[in-house]
Amino acid sequence: MRVNKPLVMQLALFTITGMPLVALVIDWFSNSVDLRSALLGYAVWWKQLSFGLVVGLVIAVLAQLLILSPLLRSVNAQYANLLGRFKLNRNEIVLVSLCAGVGEEILFRGALQPIFGNLITSIFFVAIHGYLNPKNWRITIYGLFMVVAIYGIGMMSDSFGLISAIVAHTVIDIYLLYHLQKATSEVTITENEFLKDEFVEDYDNDQA
Repeated sequence: MRVNKPLVMQLALFTITGMPLVALVIDWFSNSVDLRSALLGYAVWWKQLSFGLVVGLVIAVLAQLLILSPLLRSVNAQYANLLGRFKLNRNEIVLVSLCAGVGEEILFRGALQPIFGNLITSIFFVAIHGYLNPKNWRITIYGLFMVVAIYGIGMMSDSFGLISAIVAHTVIDIYLLYHLQKATSEVTITENEFLKDEFVEDYDNDQA
């Protein structure tokens, strides 16, 4: 599988456009959803911004400490190898993170959470990102942490407004993407048995 950075950027732009459109459709047909009120917020903008920044940074630092622990060393290697292959620069990391933060939070926190509740939405959100993996208990440990973290962001969104969740999500993604990208040069492919064969196959294909 060859790295395709333009595809990553296209997916990011689709996230920030497509997911809000889906949320608008849900808002149109559901009496439980009120995107306008969620976006306007239940607290002044600077409180939303402040809480989003603080909560996002705390979650990001705790997630990094967890993934750097000896127990999850292989998980760190897996994601460092996987994400490092895209060679995103700082501007691209910010763009991808912002697209994910805006698009995903509007859909999940703004449209789905009022219908399904915070817990189910949080579990579903983490599951579709691949962090609840029954075949890999180490990734699942990280996933369970993220369920708790995302649940907290959902509570913050309900209390302060959707902007706080968007800011927190964006901060988390920027922080973790930057550090995983930075860790790529420090992690050897052989540490990651899960991706080892795929990397060897890519290398062989490139040499052909």
